[in-house]
Amino acid sequence: MTTPFTHSALVIVLLISGLVACAPGERLCNSGSQSIARLWNEAALDAVRRDFPAPTVHARNLFHLSVAMWDTWAAFDDDAVGHMSNIAPPPGTDRDEAIAVAAYTVLSDRYQDAIGAQASMAQFEALAASLCLALDEPDPFGATIGQATLDLSRDDGSLEAARYVAPYEPSNPPLVLSEPGTEMADPNRWQPLEFVVAQTQNGQLLESNLQDYVGPHWGAVTPFAITPNGALTTLDPGPPPMFGTPSEEAFVAAATSVIRASSQLDPTDGAIIDIGPADRGNNPLGTNDGQGHQINPVTGEPYEPNIVLAADYYRVIAEHWADGPDSETPPGHWNAIANEVSDQLSALRIGGNGPEVDRLRWDVSLYLGLNGALHDAAIAAWGAKAKYDYSRPISMIRYLGQLNQLPLEAGLIEIITAESAALGERHEELADFVGETAIRSWARKPIWFADQYDTVRWVRAVDWLPYQRATFVTPAFPGYVSGHSTFSRAAAEVLTAMTGGEYFPDGLGTYTSEINSLDFDEGPAQPIQLQWATYFDAADEAGLSRIYGGIHVEADDVAGRIMGAAVGGQAWAKMLEYLPE
Repeated sequence: MTTPFTHSALVIVLLISGLVACAPGERLCNSGSQSIARLWNEAALDAVRRDFPAPTVHARNLFHLSVAMWDTWAAFDDDAVGHMSNIAPPPGTDRDEAIAVAAYTVLSDRYQDAIGAQASMAQFEALAASLCLALDEPDPFGATIGQATLDLSRDDGSLEAARYVAPYEPSNPPLVLSEPGTEMADPNRWQPLEFVVAQTQNGQLLESNLQDYVGPHWGAVTPFAITPNGALTTLDPGPPPMFGTPSEEAFVAAATSVIRASSQLDPTDGAIIDIGPADRGNNPLGTNDGQGHQINPVTGEPYEPNIVLAADYYRVIAEHWADGPDSETPPGHWNAIANEVSDQLSALRIGGNGPEVDRLRWDVSLYLGLNGALHDAAIAAWGAKAKYDYSRPISMIRYLGQLNQLPLEAGLIEIITAESAALGERHEELADFVGETAIRSWARKPIWFADQYDTVRWVRAVDWLPYQRATFVTPAFPGYVSGHSTFSRAAAEVLTAMTGGEYFPDGLGTYTSEINSLDFDEGPAQPIQLQWATYFDAADEAGLSRIYGGIHVEADDVAGRIMGAAVGGQAWAKMLEYLPE
């Protein structure tokens, strides 16, 4: 994966990769093995990794970068159609130079005031310099397309001028993490968290310890392909299970499932599973009921078993998919996956058939379709979040626990008794809380216990925390639907359509988590290689990971997958309207 660069390190890497130094007055330099579009996409991903991790905002930025590059490329093709701009280039305009200037125009505008702006702007300028772009006199056609993209999207409902902030009044008072339990006026509605110390998921210290809802207005942002200003018109998944309604049993069951998942994060229990494609994946849409893939269709050979400790697998996926391995948020993560896929393809044919295309045409097409889908996924998912304003597992579990309304299950959910809290018994640590609900769950090791206790142990339900950093705990927006599930399925749909098949190159996609690479806990004791036969398998794992991470309940995941499938399908259909014959 790409990692952030310092200014000087970036220049060195660019020169080594084939971007030669510029001679005086020289036009655009050779970009080496990577297309101009790929270089600017990678630069954007680095800027995302530095910035505040708002997936909505970054989905929008990646989309508008893609629009600017596509519209510039399309202007040089008699059959292609631009998305925002359809103007002819002046005679003598260099296409690659125009694309680079359009990309620079968009990125330098969007990230000039972002977190990490100094490093990001230095990276953009270094890339431009290595390409021989004269930023004091940029190509006028590329600058026109880039500026048109910015101007036409400025009032798209994102409230860019207000730094993407919209008013929101929570139904519930904050959940104070330093105190047990929770006060909720409505257990079905989202509850902001109040921290002792608050950080973003990529480790940035926040000024306020009280969560502010990120993107309550995002459902009204202008989309790429789905219905504008009312994305839920055709995509509304319907309500999730609600406490105090006929679906209360499902609400309680959903919270219980998260507890059960959390209890499975104990590597000392010795449980093993096969996470190879032969045993996992190939799920019907919206389920985890697949029977795997017996044969790799590319090699014609059976998939090999991949036996690992179950707890290591569950913890690895919870961290790997959290916001991307390099903190690029889900939209950026799927761009990184798409780039890796592109690098592995031996021939580039859009849709998997037809004539082979060059890498630039492939990349600008891929980015417009993929990031159009991811942009719309943010709009659709956040539209549902705003409509249903649904609770997160931390609030649900603490609320039900303090009411003693979690269903009792031996070894998982129990009432603390004098006998169970006696010296040497299972609830010994909880002797002061007889009569309360105890749950067996992942929990951070108290400092005073050192290494004497496993991370999965009995805790008070009112103290429950998900498998996340103590300074992050849960995202700052409602749960239903899962953004990860929506983004991931939408991206998988586009990658399948773009490549002409659902399988990763060579029939196998992988990611390896090395020994002791976990951030939230110790481990894994052995390297864990995640394996996916198809893009859909990877997307399903991304959604599932949020349940093991304690971020979502199953209803959030299922609805997000179904919504993402619709979003991805519509984005690709829209993309087909723009592609040249």
